[in-house]
Amino acid sequence: MSTIIYPSPIFGPVQSRRLGISLGINLLPADGKVCSFDCIYCECGFNEEHRPQQPLPTREEVATALERKLQQMQEDGQMPDVLTFAGNGEPTCHPHFAEIIDDTIRLRDQYCPQAKVSVLSNSTMIHRQAVHDALMRVDNNILKLDTVDIDFIRQVDHPNGTYDVNTIMERMKAFDGHIIIQTMFLKGPGIDNTTDHYVAPWLEAVKAIKPQQVMIYTIDRETPDQSLRKATHEELDAIRDRVIAAGISCTASY
Repeated sequence: MSTIIYPSPIFGPVQSRRLGISLGINLLPADGKVCSFDCIYCECGFNEEHRPQQPLPTREEVATALERKLQQMQEDGQMPDVLTFAGNGEPTCHPHFAEIIDDTIRLRDQYCPQAKVSVLSNSTMIHRQAVHDALMRVDNNILKLDTVDIDFIRQVDHPNGTYDVNTIMERMKAFDGHIIIQTMFLKGPGIDNTTDHYVAPWLEAVKAIKPQQVMIYTIDRETPDQSLRKATHEELDAIRDRVIAAGISCTASY
């Protein structure tokens, strides 16, 4: 099984299916995974198999490394389209996430003001006021909602500790539209959230949250659970079209 453990605190740039030329910001250790989910489709593998020994990068280390990389990219004449918080787990778990967002916006404005700041999050920390406020300051607040079915969430996303999907949805509404919902569609033994049983209530939740955009996608890299399969183009297109018909911008990545 091939897994991807990203360098820290800066990696890339990489070509993102959804975001363009993306310079990655990884707030987790470089030698393992730290996440409040343990998704069976995560390209970084299962949490238990990649326990880190190194500490989280400090706020100062992130800012220094980011500025150094942006200076290099400026000299090379290739600036990023987006600065993306992603990497080896959940970025909003970092205790200084909000301050790091402020540093990143400052450096973006100095070196590449045309670039967007994006955060890919599983939504588990949005109850924290500092996290909520920081996500309101970024350009692309991309929050995961794979389904509203708690049994599916427990089977596929494996949240650590208490996870109340209804509370998550209410917290998403609190962004007043400054949110992009990201949803993974996939199949496997006893797993298939492309069917109407899952899509219809998910779509009702999306309409209630009123995001600025929805991004739907499927498996792109090897997964730790190797029984999983991609959703088809036709299935993703049909779901995308239902979201668009509801008056919400939606893209599908295959």
